[in-house]
Amino acid sequence: MLWGMTRLTARGRTRLALPPRARFWLGVILALVLGYLIALGQSAVVRPPLVIGQDAVPPSGQAQGVTSTLENEGGAFINIKPSGEAKTLLVYYPGGLVRPQAYEWLGRALAADGVQTVIPVFPLDLAVTGINRADALIKKFGAGKTVVIVGHSLGGAMAAQYAKGHTDQLGGMILMGAYPAGNVSLKDTSLPVLSLLAENDRVADPANVRDGLNRLPASAQLTVIPGSVHSFFGRYGPQKGDGLPTVTHAAAEAEILSAVRAFLAKLPTP
Repeated sequence: MLWGMTRLTARGRTRLALPPRARFWLGVILALVLGYLIALGQSAVVRPPLVIGQDAVPPSGQAQGVTSTLENEGGAFINIKPSGEAKTLLVYYPGGLVRPQAYEWLGRALAADGVQTVIPVFPLDLAVTGINRADALIKKFGAGKTVVIVGHSLGGAMAAQYAKGHTDQLGGMILMGAYPAGNVSLKDTSLPVLSLLAENDRVADPANVRDGLNRLPASAQLTVIPGSVHSFFGRYGPQKGDGLPTVTHAAAEAEILSAVRAFLAKLPTP
């Protein structure tokens, strides 16, 4: 028996009795662990403010007459509209735990081409909580337009899952650093698909993105964004576990915008 470490209880059994100093440091460690867990929980439940237009000027410059508003249709969403009549509707599913305004830059850039972009606000910023959010938005805004569903990261996987059961409503799909889940296949459909892969992405494994092409139509187009990383698809800062970029964020955005514009230009009109 170690003196000072165990003691006899009323029933004759021994139990650990730590010295005061050890009990103090154990309490400190437990408090730190508890504080860390609470902080993690708060970051997931208490989301940062949703601020429209805070950092939304695209690399190609601001188109004239673009409006960006926070509205509600089956839940809150950002509605980015061109000055004239929209010919295309983009429904954008954000990445996991990413605030929707991180993708406002793309919607504002595409507005110059007559594209309306709607970005749903999901509970906890997780698209998995509302895979069918696109339904209400397409019903409200999609008439007479080419409807394209877009998703980044987890949002891309959920966009692919939505597309699987709604190909008749869609004119195309764009995945950004994303791929369909293993049980989701659009291989037997004729849906036009663009898959964007950031060259230095370490969040969405490039091998998994390429493997995802096996669950997409044979016509699916893979475009690599040179020197880019996973977080460069949006504007939300560096992401844990991501790779190191070898280009500027602005240069990567210009490449992304160019690839998206080229893809949309080839889509058939309703």
